[in-house]
Amino acid sequence: MPELKCRPPAGLIVKAPLSQTSNAHANLTGSLWMITAMAAFAAEDALLKGAARTLPVWEILVLFGLGGALLFAALARLRGAALWTPDVVSKPMRIRMVFEITGRLFYVLAIALTPLSSATVILQATPIVVVAGAAMFFGETVGWRRWVAIILGLTGVLVIIQPGADSFSPLSVLAVLGMLGFAGRDLASRAAPARLSTDILGVYGFIAIVIAGCAFAFWEGRSFEVPEAEAAVFLGCAVLCGVLAYTALMKAMRTGDVSAVTPFRYTRLLFGIALGVVFFGESLSAGMITGSALIVLSGLFIMWRSTATRT
Repeated sequence: MPELKCRPPAGLIVKAPLSQTSNAHANLTGSLWMITAMAAFAAEDALLKGAARTLPVWEILVLFGLGGALLFAALARLRGAALWTPDVVSKPMRIRMVFEITGRLFYVLAIALTPLSSATVILQATPIVVVAGAAMFFGETVGWRRWVAIILGLTGVLVIIQPGADSFSPLSVLAVLGMLGFAGRDLASRAAPARLSTDILGVYGFIAIVIAGCAFAFWEGRSFEVPEAEAAVFLGCAVLCGVLAYTALMKAMRTGDVSAVTPFRYTRLLFGIALGVVFFGESLSAGMITGSALIVLSGLFIMWRSTATRT
């Protein structure tokens, strides 16, 4: 008997289930928000590096932090959020601020004193360290495969900074310290009160940058310098990029599946390297390329395994 084939009537379009279509649209939207956030973060780094050519690092931190805090405070008030609640001084928020200060201070020093491309690449190890920290401090289950990936990712960081080699620069450790600070901040954010909005977290995140700048002023020992027109434009644009990046990141993480959106964090690496090469004349070494590959592949594998173990 010949096989019977059922065909839809002419002109009838067979559509995917509504839930599947809407989920795909949400994942696409979330991915675009993530790419926007990473591009804005990379632009912020480049602008701060440009400002550091003429201004003290402590001054950059203070002015950048004040600008971001004021802008986020205005957004919070427009949305009716209170700028001060007891949750702001809760233990997780205090811990978060300490790590925010550490991460911001050392990372800004890294992009000011070392190649932007290498600092950006090292920063991409943050999610790997967050997974390790979640296992150690929050009791999350991490199998041996992910532990191997974590070790490989951290090995990638060592390949980039090359400790013990003739080309090793102690300044490259600044990016590592900044990355560890940001990882601690992200871990503390998991325990922060859920009642605190993104805008409020932004306000106090930027206040932490001001505190970092004031503390570093005593170490740097340079007096305040009135920013020239170029530096002022760099700082103003960096503030706008920072607020855009933070807002886009929060939107990305709240739109679509985390497993579909999070891998696009690594587009920051591409943006950072491109800006470093084009605007600062940086070049890529074999060690940086190899280390970058280890970090990205390890991070993507960890995300894939995290999703696989939940399904």
